[in-house]
Amino acid sequence: MTEQPELKTIGLTPAIYCGDQALFHVTRNVPLGDALGMASDFLFLAKKLTKDAAYDKDTDYHAWAAHYLTAMSKAVVDDAVKVLTRDRDNELAAKRAGAKAEG
Repeated sequence: MTEQPELKTIGLTPAIYCGDQALFHVTRNVPLGDALGMASDFLFLAKKLTKDAAYDKDTDYHAWAAHYLTAMSKAVVDDAVKVLTRDRDNELAAKRAGAKAEG
């Protein structure tokens, strides 16, 4: 039986922009399970903050905190999707190249 290497983030996904430049990126080589666990924690907190913002007055800071937490969560999930679909995309590209060479 061959061991598969642990999947890790590739660090290509930006989050939270200042002007036209990303302020943050997902860090490369974080185990995917850990990264997705953190995204889940961010989303849990964002959900709680949006609930507070919906019911309490003067809670703009709750909404902004939730906004940034969801932006960071989305970047982590997008980076994980890139990792999980990378092999499939490479396989499809190889098949297309082989079909062009034959045709």
